[in-house]
Amino acid sequence: MTRERVLIAPAAESAEERRAIVERARQRGFSRFVVLEGEAFEARPGDEVVRRGSDYLALEAPSPVRIPVVKVGDPHHLDELLRHPPAGGQLAVEWTGDRIIPLENAISVAGRGFHLWVDARQPAEVPASLGALEHGAHRVIVAIRSPAEVDELEALLEGPLPTALDWSLVPVVSVRPVGIGDRVIVDTTSILAPEEGLLVGSAAGFLLHVASEAVGSQFSRPRPFRVNAGAAHSYVLMADGSTRYLAELEPGDAVLGSCPAGSVRSLRVGRLKVERRPLVVVTVREGESSRTVFLQEAESVRLSSESGRVATTELTPGVRVHGVRLASARHMGREVEEKIQER
Repeated sequence: MTRERVLIAPAAESAEERRAIVERARQRGFSRFVVLEGEAFEARPGDEVVRRGSDYLALEAPSPVRIPVVKVGDPHHLDELLRHPPAGGQLAVEWTGDRIIPLENAISVAGRGFHLWVDARQPAEVPASLGALEHGAHRVIVAIRSPAEVDELEALLEGPLPTALDWSLVPVVSVRPVGIGDRVIVDTTSILAPEEGLLVGSAAGFLLHVASEAVGSQFSRPRPFRVNAGAAHSYVLMADGSTRYLAELEPGDAVLGSCPAGSVRSLRVGRLKVERRPLVVVTVREGESSRTVFLQEAESVRLSSESGRVATTELTPGVRVHGVRLASARHMGREVEEKIQER
């Protein structure tokens, strides 16, 4: 998980401000810190604390280690550095000029022999440092100057994905037209497999799996980045396990891509298309409850069933489709302990 590779270096001027940064970071689930050698720091159980000297990082656990810190600002210096990897198997680099291309060059070499640590001057630099050449640096030290920057950093990182989803197959009870409505297409920044899709529904307690458009129809080309997700009021499951209304999604948001009873991954929203289209309401029976999802009536819009993906134009009662049970009581998309009914 990317958060585990990030170390926060409080960079505010006063000790009081630095303590506030550390406290906010802990509240947001960060536990790895870089502090100046000799600075007072009250570590808590679970913290990983790295001390920084003028040209080294000092690790105390599980055994004392010193990692050299080298400033790199030109290709010649980088080439020389990579030709002679550190004896201890770890190296920290502070970029003084370009940072993306040299990082990719360093990663291509580091993967074969040593662990690479890099500095990020601000939260906005962290995603590229973690994702260069798909793998990124082994560790990223980010300078944080205020508690608000901790929140900014959290928004840029991926947290743990909800992998223990409660999948089930439920029978379709009815499919009926409900006139024109605003439906939301979610175009992601990723290429999706035909079996991948989003979890969508009218009630947060049970979401149905709407498949991607990685397979086209007789009159439409495949759109492997797209999920025609449903009506604007519908819930969609986000990558952090919360729910959000489709109408509230924005470019850059992380939604949960999933395969029925299989793998999950985070997908970033690249674009949303809200258009008025003819809709059908699909009603399924989940235990003693009826659940619904409103979808566009079109050959390219498909629910995932036990026998494959079925278009809304061909869906009939009795077909069993995939869905996920969730806690139904939610506030601002987050699970809460409360009694609630959604119909």
